Amino acid sequence: MRLDELLRHGDAVVVGVVETIGATVIVVGALWAALRIVVEGLRHRSAAVFTPIRLSLGRFLTLGLEFQLAADILRTAVSPTFAQLGQLAAIATIRTALNVVLRREIAQEKRQVDAGDGPRRDPRPAPGGSGGTPG
Repeated sequence: MRLDELLRHGDAVVVGVVETIGATVIVVGALWAALRIVVEGLRHRSAAVFTPIRLSLGRFLTLGLEFQLAADILRTAVSPTFAQLGQLAAIATIRTALNVVLRREIAQEKRQVDAGDGPRRDPRPAPGGSGGTPG
């Protein structure tokens, strides 16, 4: 086997592994979010409980997309053609745009959670008090 064939075969294996990791991250995140929606939806029946779940799902999607982009970059790393470079540029642009939108949405949701749910989520009593009314 020639060196260039060996590099292409090795690159294909690495690309496959990285793509599989990315897909696994996305699938695990989707399953986790679906399970949490069912559990929290039955327990609380409030739309507010879904925001943290959406934040976590967004993080899984972002991480999975990063792995997919890494696989695309690796695919073109060994003797790329002009067509492959063009495809990589298009794919990278689309995936980067998706990541930007996801990150912006995650940040916005996080601000809403911090602003609206912060004090109610902490079950501990206020500092310096026993948790009862002053008096």
